[in-house]
Amino acid sequence: MINVRHSLRRKSATAEINISPLIDLVFLLLIFFMVTTSFVRETGVEVERPTASTAVAADSSNILIAVTDQGEVYFDHQRVDVRTVRSHIARAIAENPGAEVIVVADRFSHTGVVVQVMDQCRLAGAVRVSLAASEGSAGR
Repeated sequence: MINVRHSLRRKSATAEINISPLIDLVFLLLIFFMVTTSFVRETGVEVERPTASTAVAADSSNILIAVTDQGEVYFDHQRVDVRTVRSHIARAIAENPGAEVIVVADRFSHTGVVVQVMDQCRLAGAVRVSLAASEGSAGR
């Protein structure tokens, strides 16, 4: 015959670990880190930056625009025409007022295209337009 009292005592003697609060905590930490993480914006094309001994690190909330060695202009991972740079930068400044525009030009890019891009950025209302460079000794 089955002893009911013995089986009831046996169930109450086992300890259980409730991991539901632990899972909730892990999900809350994951959400917290996802929300507070700042994402690095890239131009969408790899360029070889010139070096400068006076180069300093810039803030990550800047507006980046790239010029390749072939004279192609990239903004937000898309190739754009030099004539449309002004509208793209104006829209980006409207979304992020006070942001600095950084032109990431290849060290072998054409100076005329870089000057046109910088001019279009200033015409779009950018107060600060800079040229990106890698840290190091100049003249490499």
